[in-house]
Amino acid sequence: QWLAPYPIQVALHTGNTKTPTKSELPLFTIGTHALIQSNETSKKLGMVIIDEQHKFGVTQRDKLLRRGAHPHLLVMTATPIPRTMGLTLYGDLDISTLEEMPAGRGSLKTYLRTANSRPKVLSFLKKQIGTGRQAYFVFPRVEEKEESEITAVTKELSVLSEYFAPFRVAMVHGKMKSEEKDRIMRSFSDGETQILLATTVIEVGVDVPNATVMVIEDAEQFGLAQLHQIRGRIGRGLHASHCILIGDETKKEAWERLKVLEQTRDGFLIAEADFKVRGPGELAGKQQSGLPRWRYLDLCKDRPLLESARAEVRRTLGLG
Repeated sequence: QWLAPYPIQVALHTGNTKTPTKSELPLFTIGTHALIQSNETSKKLGMVIIDEQHKFGVTQRDKLLRRGAHPHLLVMTATPIPRTMGLTLYGDLDISTLEEMPAGRGSLKTYLRTANSRPKVLSFLKKQIGTGRQAYFVFPRVEEKEESEITAVTKELSVLSEYFAPFRVAMVHGKMKSEEKDRIMRSFSDGETQILLATTVIEVGVDVPNATVMVIEDAEQFGLAQLHQIRGRIGRGLHASHCILIGDETKKEAWERLKVLEQTRDGFLIAEADFKVRGPGELAGKQQSGLPRWRYLDLCKDRPLLESARAEVRRTLGLG
């Protein structure tokens, strides 16, 4: 629709579409991971745009870039992964930020609670569902494991279905067939299902404005950037939204880390906290997190020195 007034050919490339030949390549191709699998190259490829950048590995991004001569690269994400954060701060990545929220969005508050607060949380949810809203429960695992206290989505389905009756509760996770997942998501999107139990499969591509409450169980099992991405599934409509993180207060370091989400919705502040905990990975390699094997340099503590060095290099090269 945006490009309709211009003579620009736009094509869709997915796993279900035929790979275009070099002569058939349009000016603008929109696609999924199928674009990475294609071996078609073109010297005319001038720009690669990668949305949800944190979902792609270094090798995958590099393969896309190698399909052209020297294409420009634009990556987009609400929560930069540690390696991207490192490249932004110290490497060869310039940054633009969109700080304003889209129009028509209600407020979103995040609360950090312990498992002891669960009865109050469930009572709050029941009241919200009673007003016509919908809710998510997010779990770190599909199935229970022996000698593990981590909550699994399959175990909780019957318990929560009974508690929230007569409201309809459904479950979706990555081990389901695509057709079944699509059916359940449509039911939730259409308002036929009031409560959706899920794993991280809902992290991207889910837009249900009427869903205003989210409970994330065992929140310390997730990364900060991932939690921020997941809670972005609520707060997409006019109504006030509430994200409740259930964590373990005895795990002091993880608890302090989760407090960042309670205090801010700024993706870059969250990404920076994630960066400090997980490390930047290899700025010139493939690792997207982890501490670099440097003897003396500390990327966090030595940030002013590195920024000064980068600015000096740019001045020397005449890059401004």
